[in-house]
Amino acid sequence: MAGFTKKAIKDSFIKLLTERPLSQITVKDIVADCGVNRNTFYYYFEDIPKLLEEIVMEDAETVIRAYPTVEKIEDCLETVIDLALSKKRAVLHIYNSVSRELYEQYMWVVCDHVINAYLTSILDGRNISDRDREVIRKYLSSLGFGITSGWLRTGMTEDIRGIFARLREMKKEILEEMIAHCEEN
Repeated sequence: MAGFTKKAIKDSFIKLLTERPLSQITVKDIVADCGVNRNTFYYYFEDIPKLLEEIVMEDAETVIRAYPTVEKIEDCLETVIDLALSKKRAVLHIYNSVSRELYEQYMWVVCDHVINAYLTSILDGRNISDRDREVIRKYLSSLGFGITSGWLRTGMTEDIRGIFARLREMKKEILEEMIAHCEEN
């Protein structure tokens, strides 16, 4: 029953978040929507920001569990994009709120995981120092984060799949060059 109640609170919150901005949602609204009392809400969550944080971090964990290894970065990107688009209005309401930092933290966690898993697969057996691996990881994570932030800033209207596909084509040779340059003989 406890898991059901907690999920009902989360589902109601997401439903409300698709209908209106975060700043216009109260605990009263959430409990009225899911049919529990305020004490029940506070039993599970300290406040709305903690509820939001748990939901956002669960989404990050879902992606990370789905892709413990990444051989083709585009597969993982598809999952992340699909997840964001399935909750587009909610995502934009979070992104355009005072909780933007929380959503950006989520994006960093996901970008960092995807890039780490990808680099582990493509650098396996290559003789590259930990320092150079870290530089490449930071570069690629920052690139992914920046493009995703720009997509969110434009209201998720750009063709992000096309942007990532084109970037992958353009960067492939550059990444291979970086790796070759870093490889220790």
